[in-house]
Amino acid sequence: MNETTPARPPVRRFPRREVILFAALLVAVLGVYAIMGVAYSTRMLVEAACYAILALGLTIQWGYAGQFNAGVMGFVALGGFCAMFFSVPVNEAFWDSELPGELGLALLYLVGAGAVVFAATRLDRLGVPKKLRTLIAVVLAVVLYLAVISVLRGVTGEIESRAGFIGGLGLPAWTGWIVGGMLAGGIGYVIGHICLGLRSDYLAIATLGIAEIIKAFLKNSDWLTRGTATVSPLPWPTPGAGDLGFVLSRSLYLSVTAVMIAAIFFLLHRAYHAPWGRMIRAIRDNEVSAAAMGKDINRRRLEIFVLGCVLMGIGGAALTSFNSLFDPQGYLPLNHTFLVLVMVILGGPGNNLGTIFGAVAVYLIWIMSEPLALMLMHLAIGFGEGAFGWEAPGHLESRALQARVFVIGLLISLVLRFAPKGMLPEKVKHHG
Repeated sequence: MNETTPARPPVRRFPRREVILFAALLVAVLGVYAIMGVAYSTRMLVEAACYAILALGLTIQWGYAGQFNAGVMGFVALGGFCAMFFSVPVNEAFWDSELPGELGLALLYLVGAGAVVFAATRLDRLGVPKKLRTLIAVVLAVVLYLAVISVLRGVTGEIESRAGFIGGLGLPAWTGWIVGGMLAGGIGYVIGHICLGLRSDYLAIATLGIAEIIKAFLKNSDWLTRGTATVSPLPWPTPGAGDLGFVLSRSLYLSVTAVMIAAIFFLLHRAYHAPWGRMIRAIRDNEVSAAAMGKDINRRRLEIFVLGCVLMGIGGAALTSFNSLFDPQGYLPLNHTFLVLVMVILGGPGNNLGTIFGAVAVYLIWIMSEPLALMLMHLAIGFGEGAFGWEAPGHLESRALQARVFVIGLLISLVLRFAPKGMLPEKVKHHG
């Protein structure tokens, strides 16, 4: 009779790399506190925490499911809009007039027109040829769009001339954060139904274009967002600087974002190691084999895409509330898509802890590259004037600001060259 040796429990290794990297990051943060002061450094950490939420949303899309979302900016803007709309005080000039009824009627026309066009796309079920069905749907869409948009423009023009814009709802700021995540998830659901069947490069192009559409809509809807005039100040979910001072109020806001990150990290960690997470990774690694196992590929890919969009909406709302300013022009692909992408690449796609490390490290480099570059420029100018009689160039501040892009570009080049899987790569446990 053969004796079977009992299975040995897996040996847990000491997380040496994680400890070293986070210790180095802590030293860098303490150095920023020593150089820049407590108030400035705390503000930097709050913004880094908001970016960490955005990066977690992207890492589950890209790292968990292999979905390259290049439209992070659009979902951040949706979250910022909800943070503004739900927290800004009520505009009595709008609500005390007949304009809300006229706007509601115009929006009802818009919904009705959409329902008619949707019904036209189903005419083939009644025996109508598909080509004729498509022609009817296109003609109806064009005619109804022109009719409804003329009514809507008349109402919105009256709103802008008489009330400025519709204002907000005067609710606590955290309600806008929740609704911002829900709105971003809802838009992500619609986009996912259309775009998730595309190849990864086409998906990136599609999401990038949709983000620009969202930004253009918010920018040009003066009746809804004040457009380029911006909306400020936005209330915080915590006591502001007027009540507690800059340092304490920002520290309290930081504690709120830290609790959010801890909760998100815990839930994502559990999901990653659950059967659902293993199924998502199986779809990412070999979609054909996962489909052969009976997995619903489209549904699971849509789930992960919507979940990532929800986190992007929440992070965008928290970031906009903290900046206390809603400016549709301030949402830029460089700041709200490319920077988040660099955070995920540096930390490690699919590794939640690495993503948090990448978010804080990259944002620290992004913020500190300007003052450090300006300091180096002044040192070089002082040396050149004393030793060679050089004449100091002008606009040093703008030149130092451009150093951000150079430093981030150099950083991502080094990471892709020497650590293509990130500083903390994804750890996949093999079962069976």
